[in-house]
Amino acid sequence: MSERDILPPGSSVPRTPLDSPAPASLRSEKLLSKPIALIQLIVCSAIGLVMFFVPFTIGDKSTILFDHGATYLVTQQHTLSVTLLFLLMIFGVGKPFIDGSWRKNLTHKTLTVFKIIGLVLAVMYMTGTAPAYMMEADMLPFLFEKLALPVGMIVPIGALILAFLVGFGLLEMVGVLMQPIMKPIWRTPGSSAIDAVASFVGSYSIGLLITNRVYLQKQYSAREAVIIATGFSTVSAAFMVIVAKTLNLMEFWNVFFWSTLVITFIVTAITARIPPISLFDNDVERPPLDHTRGKRLAAAFDLGLATSRQATDLKKILWSNFRDGLMMAAAIVPSIIAVGLTGLLLAKYTPVFDVLGLLLYPFTWLGGLPEPLVAAKGMSAGLAEMFLPALLLSEADILTRYVAGVISISSVLFFSAMIPCVLATEIPLSVGKMIVIWFERVALSVLLAAAFGHFAMYVGWMA
Repeated sequence: MSERDILPPGSSVPRTPLDSPAPASLRSEKLLSKPIALIQLIVCSAIGLVMFFVPFTIGDKSTILFDHGATYLVTQQHTLSVTLLFLLMIFGVGKPFIDGSWRKNLTHKTLTVFKIIGLVLAVMYMTGTAPAYMMEADMLPFLFEKLALPVGMIVPIGALILAFLVGFGLLEMVGVLMQPIMKPIWRTPGSSAIDAVASFVGSYSIGLLITNRVYLQKQYSAREAVIIATGFSTVSAAFMVIVAKTLNLMEFWNVFFWSTLVITFIVTAITARIPPISLFDNDVERPPLDHTRGKRLAAAFDLGLATSRQATDLKKILWSNFRDGLMMAAAIVPSIIAVGLTGLLLAKYTPVFDVLGLLLYPFTWLGGLPEPLVAAKGMSAGLAEMFLPALLLSEADILTRYVAGVISISSVLFFSAMIPCVLATEIPLSVGKMIVIWFERVALSVLLAAAFGHFAMYVGWMA
């Protein structure tokens, strides 16, 4: 049934990137009445927007509501959250053998091995039997307590709340309204604005969950999914505060925050137009948008209402999203521990990232950083964990600290969490291509951030 079948005779709804917003199993031939659908659209969208995008201060922490819930589980119900995390990891390790997906290709076999290793490492951490070098504060304790545990709680809860954003028409409305901005600049559908904002105010894992879900519905092409996953799914604004504090940049918070946001999205616009991203398949069965001026708002509303009329089974929609969140969390968490530990060990005990830093040296030198080689080596460690450049360069000069802070956010891809998250989705990205994209993003970010940093210091925005 199409939107035209839903609307009164004579009405027309332009097609959008999300003409089929929900899987067939979640849609019903029985439609809600327009008044009920309108109420559902308003109420459910409001719930989603408040839960995802409005910060609330509880205790001494200001963040979005579902993050408060996840934080409560991690801090106040630690034993329960650890138990739930191990259940997720056991399921994540067992699933490839149950469904046979470990045989699919080399990537799946490798990931399955890392999942097993991740579960073993988690057991060793909890029982205190890991070697001393793994039990140092910046190794297994950091990966388990600061990454795996929060991600394991945030993803399923966020996926449940996500249903209110993507299941009742809001995503379709945003898709129509944002198309004139997103398509020419970033070459993605208007609905990808939701992915970008969800990542920035919530979590990159939630942004990836949205991207993967819409990609599986065949509403994103492979290239669009890759652009969104590698360009918009950065760490949250809340984590930017931690980076700024570590680098002693809070005095210039507004300059740091807004410039980082702009630089990140400028880099995304560039990488979308160069290999390897530009070589991905861009075919998708989605009729082009062709709205006459002045009618875009009406078209957005009509399509949002049509989608809401089809969303007749609230329980099924909520369960489907929650199940997807559980599946993603189960796949991500053991990989975060194993892949993350590998990256951190390489950064700390081998010259791998020193060698990688040599490749970045020309860009830090062109950027005019006072100690370009030291800066390049510190920033290269961001491939292992996005926070490492901030830690390694926290005592550097103000320009280097600023650029390191921008790199921590704008590089997007890193082995301790983001890369395993992408590999857990159906988005067709290999590790090799992600490393190339990471290098492109860092090189471009260094040049842009250094140029802006020099300007900001010249006009007195940063002392």
